Amino acid sequence: MFEKRKKIAAERILILGLGGVGYYLAKRLLYEEYAITIIEPDSKRIRYADDHIDARLIKGDAMDISCWKEADAANIDCLIAVTNNDAVNMMAAMIADKFGIPRKIARVRSLEFGNDNSILTSGDLKIDLLIHPEELTAQEIVRLIKLRAANEIIDIAKGQIQLMANRIHGNSPFAHKKLKEIAMENSELAFRVVAIARGITTIIPSGEDTILPQDQIFIMAGSETLPHLMKLAGVEQSHRQRIMILGGGLIGHRIAELLQKSVEIKIIEQDQQRAGLLAQELQNTEVLHGDGSDVDTLNAAGLCEMDTFITATGENETNILSCLLAKNLMNNDKKGGVKKKQGKTIALVNKEDYLVLASTIGADLALNKKVMAGNEILKFIRRSELISVAHMHGFDAEVVEIIAAPGSPITKKPLAKVSSLTMGAILIGSVYRQGEWRVAVGSTHIQANERVIVICRSSHLKDVRKLFQI
Repeated sequence: MFEKRKKIAAERILILGLGGVGYYLAKRLLYEEYAITIIEPDSKRIRYADDHIDARLIKGDAMDISCWKEADAANIDCLIAVTNNDAVNMMAAMIADKFGIPRKIARVRSLEFGNDNSILTSGDLKIDLLIHPEELTAQEIVRLIKLRAANEIIDIAKGQIQLMANRIHGNSPFAHKKLKEIAMENSELAFRVVAIARGITTIIPSGEDTILPQDQIFIMAGSETLPHLMKLAGVEQSHRQRIMILGGGLIGHRIAELLQKSVEIKIIEQDQQRAGLLAQELQNTEVLHGDGSDVDTLNAAGLCEMDTFITATGENETNILSCLLAKNLMNNDKKGGVKKKQGKTIALVNKEDYLVLASTIGADLALNKKVMAGNEILKFIRRSELISVAHMHGFDAEVVEIIAAPGSPITKKPLAKVSSLTMGAILIGSVYRQGEWRVAVGSTHIQANERVIVICRSSHLKDVRKLFQI
């Protein structure tokens, strides 16, 4: 995409485990042009990876030191231990430390290890970054629930800039209009539509793009402007108090545990034994045993009285279709009319290819624990280059805060002349100049050492780095 430059040796990363998180990370990091080596004992996973990604694959056990030697561990820059065994991942970090690997990242599902008040802290375990995908996901859903109207709001630049997700309905003032028309009609408000999810596609738009009903859009604005935009878009600003969760696994259980003292929560769990255990552990949550994908079950559980419906089962199709079903039951009355008060739906989607689809056909928000874990790891690895990276839930896109290096391509010409390189993949949203954030337009010329907010497709994060680095 950009001019060739002197090639720098790729950072070397060793991944232990080719499960869902391990494979996603390998694929994502290869996009970012890292040199990846993977140790995995399962032959089927090795064969699948060999057919789909360009990584060095070693069949063997994470605890087999000969595999570490074969991986040339002494020359590895970063370890990522994401096997399905907490003990193996913690032990791997200590082995990596003995090999002199400078950065160690480990997935640990248990909340009893790695914290400052744990018997074994992260320092004791030699772990630089401890990743718990299920906890990350649960905490993010709790954050979203506590926001106004449960719309996703992402804080960037220490909260000075915010991005809000919003679904476009047929009567929205934005529907059937080009972005340049919307900007002209609301010129007194400094904001920008930075991404559109439509069908299974994420669009990084230009002024010529038209917003359609059922589009899910992300709007970027200053924190002082966002309330005005919410009013303009018809977004209700009340807190959600009644929540129904489908699925009482690790994530569903944790969401209820974190929220049950402040909101009314019901969990529907299909497994009778698991439902009994949840009822014992969650004293302030109503636990129901039944099939949450069944209309009669949802109606009997009182879905129509709920404000937010969350699907957290282990099945992608169940989560997406149940959200679609729940949205119709929550938002339409018995006569087929639309209720004034609209309920929200949040879906956990384990297959990243379904994320955009889920957010456009049924779920107001779609989250993926692998994507969230991947972003935490990318932020950690690239913290010297990227001030922050945030994933836009339900979109194949990232929000990046970055500093323009002196002499980098972005500093050489105004954005209008750079757009031919970035069209459809990268959008320069705002620049911090003279003590304030300003919306970037075609005539904006990014200067050396300025802080910039960029929106890009997930697979183009490396191109953002090339655009802003020497």
